[in-house]
Amino acid sequence: MSTLPPPIVAVHEPVKDSRDRKTRKPLFFFDRIKVSLILVVYFGFAVVLKHADIPIMSWEEAIRDQLDAKWWVLTLLGIEILRQIHYLIGERSARYNQFWIRNVWGRWNGWWDRRNPWMRYRMSRILKFFVWGSVVVLVLASYWGLTFWETIAQMPRRMIFNPFANGQMPWFFSLIFLMGTIVLQFLAMFWFLGRGGVETYMPEDIKTRFTDVWGQDHVLTKVKENIVFLDRPKEIEDKGGYVPSGILLWGPPGTGKTLMAEAVAGETGKPFVFVEPGAFIQMFFGIGVMKVRRLYKKLRKLSLKHGGVIVFFDEADTLGNRGGAVAGGSRSAGSAEARAYESLFTGGCNGGHFLSRGAQRVLRDELVSNLTAGTTSDEPHRRRLRDPFIAGMGGGGMGGMDGTLQAILTEMSGLKKPRGFFNRSVRGFLCIPPKQPPKYRILTIMATNMPQSLDAALLRPGRIDRMYHVNFPALEGRRRTFDGYLDKVRNVLTPEQVESLALMSPYASGAMIKDIVNEALIVAIRHGRDFVTWPDVIEARVFKVHGMPDGMAATKLEQYETAIHEACHAVTTFLLRRRDVIDIATIEKRGPVGGFVSWIPRVERDFDWRSDWEIDVVCALASLAGERMFFGGDNSAGVGGDLGNATGLITSMLTRAGMGDTISSGMGTGLAAKDDVDRRVEAKLRELYARAELLLQERRWFVLAIANAMLQRRTITGEDIEAIFHGTRGPTVDGSWYHLSATRQRLEDFHVAAVAAHETHEVAFDISPPATPVTPIATMPPPRVAAVRLGASWPPPPRHG
Repeated sequence: MSTLPPPIVAVHEPVKDSRDRKTRKPLFFFDRIKVSLILVVYFGFAVVLKHADIPIMSWEEAIRDQLDAKWWVLTLLGIEILRQIHYLIGERSARYNQFWIRNVWGRWNGWWDRRNPWMRYRMSRILKFFVWGSVVVLVLASYWGLTFWETIAQMPRRMIFNPFANGQMPWFFSLIFLMGTIVLQFLAMFWFLGRGGVETYMPEDIKTRFTDVWGQDHVLTKVKENIVFLDRPKEIEDKGGYVPSGILLWGPPGTGKTLMAEAVAGETGKPFVFVEPGAFIQMFFGIGVMKVRRLYKKLRKLSLKHGGVIVFFDEADTLGNRGGAVAGGSRSAGSAEARAYESLFTGGCNGGHFLSRGAQRVLRDELVSNLTAGTTSDEPHRRRLRDPFIAGMGGGGMGGMDGTLQAILTEMSGLKKPRGFFNRSVRGFLCIPPKQPPKYRILTIMATNMPQSLDAALLRPGRIDRMYHVNFPALEGRRRTFDGYLDKVRNVLTPEQVESLALMSPYASGAMIKDIVNEALIVAIRHGRDFVTWPDVIEARVFKVHGMPDGMAATKLEQYETAIHEACHAVTTFLLRRRDVIDIATIEKRGPVGGFVSWIPRVERDFDWRSDWEIDVVCALASLAGERMFFGGDNSAGVGGDLGNATGLITSMLTRAGMGDTISSGMGTGLAAKDDVDRRVEAKLRELYARAELLLQERRWFVLAIANAMLQRRTITGEDIEAIFHGTRGPTVDGSWYHLSATRQRLEDFHVAAVAAHETHEVAFDISPPATPVTPIATMPPPRVAAVRLGASWPPPPRHG
């Protein structure tokens, strides 16, 4: 039986780290003699110059004279020789070298590092001032033939009042003086042009605390970790980690990003440096770079003095990215997204208000793709609009075009590099390793609602270590935010009303909630009160959320036609949307929107199902089905927006979301594939159209009742619609009146007259609609949204069939 030889295992010897060297690294020969050579050459030059000035003096006398006059050169030469002897011994004796490293320089560095960083910084500046000042005094003393102290006494008179008379300064000093004057003029000009945009607040100036930030507890929990590391960095550094130095707060406007940054500064007691969005947008190239360097110089000083500093870049997307100058399609894509959003909510009579948020997002993305198809055919490029963190998209700003962004990137990652002329140049010339700078505790916070505009290099770990999505506050956050702002004003709202108000304001930012409370106070003052009531809050909310009506008077017939249109939306929304409740239904014109039905989600969801989107389509098609049903097959152009939304949503359902008969995603290629998709979309639309038509036929009285209420009140609430359906008393409408047989007959008679006027194009249609008893707004009760949200059956069966 043969025996195989053992396998050969390669043994890799560990590579020795240069930091494990016990002796000093040997110097090159020129580095060893260069300082001594310079001193010897300078001394020889002085001897030759002396002999040339006094020819009768012998060389020996000239050498003795310069030995007396240039004693400091010999002193420096002796020190340099002793330094090189010290280096030679350290290069050969590990024990000698380690003694100096550990017992002499190690103890000195340990004592020095235990001092306050700001004191070390000031002492270092003072020491450098005295060293360079002494060098200048010694040179001038030699030139003027005076002693050291006499030179100090005469320097102001000779250099300030008449520096160029009778050779008061050496020629190279005069040259430096002239060059410095020219440079100073340019620096003064750029300093003046670069003023503004950066504000510094001392700890005592900031009163904001975390208790002032409401509705963002999940983000605050993470941000507080950064405060712990900023105040106690040793807790993570001693364990081998590093302190995160950058935070990005991104999310919709008004959600509290700036307030959160101020709270961080207030909690830590550190200086807060606020950088305005346009701080680096300047007239001349290069000024932005200068401002960045001056900003970080200030940050380093504040960090040493106060143990840390917080710099906040508001609207950080203005920094742009380095691809902004060449990404030509990005701005058109951004404007396409804006046009898509505008067309989604301003088209036709109702816009897209009846759609769920998921449906709105799908249609907006579809519209963006269609609008950007003319600017670029690259589908991955268009998809960048949907991914907030894909780099390369042209941003909002000029930061990447004049070097400002590059300067910020360099400063953020270069805080650990040796700085200063003396530390880098002088120590390097003397073959002394540069001293590492102190640890600057600089926490960078950036806020933006356009994270896709930020450069990828800016978002990498080490610069921006943490990214937090500051989204709209959830229900509990909105309730706490309303409580916080209502506590600042006099009010008579009950906790139940505040709860209902929070439920009625989904996707409301902290800034919007603050504005609603402030508007409610204005409404109260307008009514002659110094306290806020529930009707004040409701009036303010409707104004802030939906805008102010235009006040344009339409004909009575056109108002009724619009009321039928919106009533059809309201009926299908009320009966089919089991997760939602209607907020308001209105026929008041607001800009290009002739009227709309707005609803509130009872449960805030992130994802929609096929059944949800089918309900969206039914609610959209209800306007067409209702107009044709109630006006003899006729319909207005106002249904165009509804049909466009329904068609786009069905197309996405069938071709992308797997909500049709096929599984494949995508529309395919070729005319045949497109025709097949069109047939499938049309079939699905007709199916859901029939569903809407059947529902409206079964609830015909409900449509006429809601249309009548809107015709009289212009705007009614979801509680009024619920009261009409159940025959109860609503906030502004008595719903029991609509369940009387006589009332329903009067509604039918009025409708027949309106249809006749519509068919004959009658202009003077002035028949008054049946009058319904109304509830005074002063007695308006809080909505029953809270009860519905807490699990009540929805909707309960009607009282009359």
